[in-house]
Order: sequence, then structure tokens, then C-alpha cells
Amino acid sequence: MNVEFVNPFLEAVINVLGTMASTEASPKPPFVKSDDRAMGDVTGVCGMVGEKAKGSLAISFTEEAILSIASRMLGEEISSMDETIADVVGEITNIVVGGTKRALVEQGYTFDMAIPSTVIGKDHSIFHRTDGPIMIVPFETDAGKFFVEVCFEK
Repeated sequence: MNVEFVNPFLEAVINVLGTMASTEASPKPPFVKSDDRAMGDVTGVCGMVGEKAKGSLAISFTEEAILSIASRMLGEEISSMDETIADVVGEITNIVVGGTKRALVEQGYTFDMAIPSTVIGKDHSIFHRTDGPIMIVPFETDAGKFFVEVCFEK
């Protein structure tokens, strides 16, 4: 997979969490995913389709991480995995994809974005609907772990 697709997603995630949730996120070494099982407990997924490429992003948060991040974003204690968490994850995903879309336009790629979907539950599956490899970048924060999955085919 081309790094020119991955790096804008990572930069957008770091920026969004830093700005909206006062959370510093540190990427760890990436790896290629071999199955469809989510590594987190709640996942936001969004597809992107353009003339030159199509792909998708998934951001999968552990329960510990998203409860802390959502509490910081909303300014109140969030203690359960509910509709509020689904909304927060959907919004984070939407903002990240929007920021990434702007960065990729500067590189000559244009995309239409799908509406993000959110899945909550342990051991759920993520389907990217493209034939490209799925690159996972784990992140660590003081709130807990989350995982960014990027899958693109040209």
C-alpha cells in the first residue's frame, strides 16, 4: 500500500484527538491485518471512492480509550458504551476522513466520502469492501489503545 494514502490518515487522527480531546496519540509499528476481527470494542468505518483509487478507514477503540476520549470531548463523565459513544466515534471518523480527503486532494486524488458507520461490541468484524491489503497502525494514549486500519486499492 502506498504511504501517500496512510500518512494523511495518521496525521488527521493525531490532530483530531489532540484538538478535540486533549489526547496525545503515539503511533506504533504498522502491520498487515490478516482477518476481519476488530482489535477494539467500538469501530467507526468510512469508505472513500475516487477516479484513481478507492478504499476505507476504520478507527477501532478499546472501551477504556473511547470512554476517556469521549469524556474529554464532551466535558462530562461517560461511563458506558452506548449511543453517545457511537456518535462520538462516528464524528471522530467523519472529521478524520474529511481532513484526509483535503490532504489527498493536494496530492491529486479526489474522493467522495460515504457516511461513517459505527459498530459497538467485543469481537465484532470490520469489512473494508476493497481488495487491497489492510494496514493497521496501533496507537497508544494515556487514555488507552486504539487502532487505525487503512485499506486502499488503485
